[in-house]
Amino acid sequence: MGRTLSILGSTGSIGRQTLEVAQAGGHRAAALTFGRNVKLAEEQARRFRPALIATPDEGAAADLRTRLADTDIRVSSGEEGLVEAASLPEADTVVAAIVGIAGLKPTLAAVDGGKRVALANKEVLVCAGELVTARAGERGAEIVPVDSEHSAIFQCLQGARRSEIRRLLLTASGGPFYGMDRKALSLVTKADALRHPTWSMGQKITIDSATLMNKGFEVIEAMRLFGVPAERIDVAVHREGVVHSLVEFADGAVLAQLGSPDMRLPIQYALTWPDRTEGIAKLFDLFSCPPLTFRRPDTETFRCLALALECAGTGGTSTAVLNGANEAAVGLFLEERIGFLDIPRLVEGALERVETVPNPSLDDIFEADRAARQAVSEQMR
Repeated sequence: MGRTLSILGSTGSIGRQTLEVAQAGGHRAAALTFGRNVKLAEEQARRFRPALIATPDEGAAADLRTRLADTDIRVSSGEEGLVEAASLPEADTVVAAIVGIAGLKPTLAAVDGGKRVALANKEVLVCAGELVTARAGERGAEIVPVDSEHSAIFQCLQGARRSEIRRLLLTASGGPFYGMDRKALSLVTKADALRHPTWSMGQKITIDSATLMNKGFEVIEAMRLFGVPAERIDVAVHREGVVHSLVEFADGAVLAQLGSPDMRLPIQYALTWPDRTEGIAKLFDLFSCPPLTFRRPDTETFRCLALALECAGTGGTSTAVLNGANEAAVGLFLEERIGFLDIPRLVEGALERVETVPNPSLDDIFEADRAARQAVSEQMR
């Protein structure tokens, strides 16, 4: 049976692929949100005819209202517009694909509505995982992961009890700079960092994959999604991109989910779970599969992963500081104002400057994010 969707971040990579999956699978889009790509937002609105389309950008909203004046599609703006799209009564499923902490309030609105949240925004759980999962339990909301690694673990755990888990193993491509030393990393450019060896993603997450911060975020996300402590989660560099993650059980059995590197598969599973249906994801050919290799990551060279693992153990607002500082530092790198190795330097500096609050409230989390960004800015002076 088709679902009625609110897609937060419909013009991004995950959002566009979600619309492909929705069209093929008979799902309907009741609400869409976008950032500044008004042209694509208009195309999507005319094609999928949502009741509501929202953007945080007032100028983009005004432009889109003019473009859609001949339709009955309502255009909303600001944070209130995103929250409205996430809590639209007719939507039973919210695809949370807004990048960064900007996705936190809309995701909480979806959780408060008791909806299924197909979660593609890892920063929501990095910054406020305990708060979000606790509220989901209270409101009867389902959180189903869209990230390929967490979807793989979720699939491997079907029919299993959490008490049977010995270890989670998150696979990582290693990014475009796998095997490089710090001297070589000091010379890489923005263009170099945006060449991911396996996946096609947005700029911010591609840089996070190059620094391995993305994998650190995924450890924190897995810890909070599956109730497994950080010391029982390992990262394995798997260059072939075939095994998306693994679960080791108490009896020593290891289950893995394999497939082509196509995000439409985990997106579809998040919409159809617990069922599986025919889909449009690229089929995996076992007989043309390369030899599979697994290596430990180099956390001395790729300091972002080490910092994330430290924060996973510390908890509290340290993970929100980690995320806020990283968002700010990656933004500076994309503007070509800092070098690649400045990203972990600025993040570490922010972690040293901002005090950790244990058992934080939502206000504490947003304050930690603000303070982290300020700490990055201060280091640039």
